[in-house]
Parts: sequence; C-alpha cells; structure tokens
Amino acid sequence: MTTAEGWATTVRSRLGLGRLLPLGDPVDGAWLAERAADAVLRRAARRVPGVSPGRLRIGLAEPEAEPEAEPEPEPEPNAEAAAEAVFPRPPGALPPGPLRITAEFAATGGAGVPLPQLAAGLRTALFAACEERLGLVVTEVDLRVTALLDGPAPAPEPPAPEPAAPSEEPAGAVDLSDPAAVAAAAVPGVRRLTTVLGPSVHRAADHLRIEVATAPDHRALDVARAVRAAVGAAPPVTVLVTDVAVAAP
Repeated sequence: MTTAEGWATTVRSRLGLGRLLPLGDPVDGAWLAERAADAVLRRAARRVPGVSPGRLRIGLAEPEAEPEAEPEPEPEPNAEAAAEAVFPRPPGALPPGPLRITAEFAATGGAGVPLPQLAAGLRTALFAACEERLGLVVTEVDLRVTALLDGPAPAPEPPAPEPAAPSEEPAGAVDLSDPAAVAAAAVPGVRRLTTVLGPSVHRAADHLRIEVATAPDHRALDVARAVRAAVGAAPPVTVLVTDVAVAAP
C-alpha cells in the first residue's frame, strides 16, 4: 500500500466513526463513536412495533436560554473542567456534557397504535438503550415522523451480520508487547483493541488513549471504566470505544 493509499484509508476510517460522543460522566474519561451508538439505537428502534427508523443523529444538548444578567465573577474551576484537563479529548471529540438524539421514523398504521403512543414507545426504547446498553447521558430525544405507511407493519429487519475484524488495521498495528495493551485486551467485555485513530495505545506526554471494541452483552461504559482501572491511573487513561458488538437475537 502506498503512503497516499494509507492516508486515504485512515481518513475514511476516521470519518466513518461519526462524532465521538462523551460516554458517561466527565470523570470517566471515555468517548464512544457515533457509528457504534447508531447501530445499537437502530436495533432498539426496530423492536418497537410500527416503527421504521430513518435518519438519526446524536449531539450535545443545547443549554436552555437564560435571561441576560449582570456579569458575575468567574466561578472557581468545577469538577467537569478539572476532569477535562485530566482526560484530554480524542481528536475532534465532543466535550463532556448531556446529549440529544434527533431521530426520524416512518409509522405504520397497520400496527394499530396511535401516533403519540408510538412516538412515546420509541422515545422510551431509545432512552433505555442509551442507559442500559451504552452508558450515554441523553437528556433529550427529538422525534420527527417522516411518513405514515398503510397496511400491516413490516417484519422486523434481521440484524446485520457482525463485521469480521479487519485483517489489516488502517491506522496502526495493535502492539500486544505494550503492557497497557495487554491489560486492556484482558478486560472482560473487550472484544478487541482497535486502531482507527492510530495505535491501539496512544501515548502522549500527559495521558494514554486506548481504543477498544466491546463484546456483546457488555455495557460500553462499564467496559471503558474497567479498562481504565486495569491499565492504572498514572498517567491518566482516556478510553475510546469505536465499536459495540450486539448479541444475536
């Protein structure tokens, strides 16, 4: 592979991740690829009778507008600011904070469920998947109905087959001679180490960043916390979950 081809592969892999979403609380030092979250949320949406999911995006929730007031003295550094100083964000990652899901879906009249009830069921399913399967802190789910379909509800789509682990990682090799890589790979729930942004263990002067894919039946945030605990606290460890495997139905 030429240098140009290698760069092109790296860029395609990075763009394919989507946004890098804060996972858990600021003190967790963890991020999750939007692509991985999207797959989990679509699976949850397809289980809601009468729902055919469409476009779905995840971003930071906008703070509520507040009336203008007299300027106040600058506050003391808070826990979130301190955590972000300790756990530098991966390149292009969103800062820690609550998230909002914006989702479109088509509703099938044949399901026999009123539209408000259908939307409420979908919203509940998305909130539950974020909390129970991923560990994303989502405070808002905005839904938009794009079509009302007549006839019986379509059969649930079969889950997409799990992609095989690539034989050649695009941005670097997994170095299992690195003690941090060995410790991370041994954590229950780590399916494999990944190298989308670079080496699976990226060493900076003030922190480590470890890339992982999680195994089925493991909550992404719990795995990220376990990786940090296994690797140790010095220097601080940031975890990026690039893929979340799902169990067969």
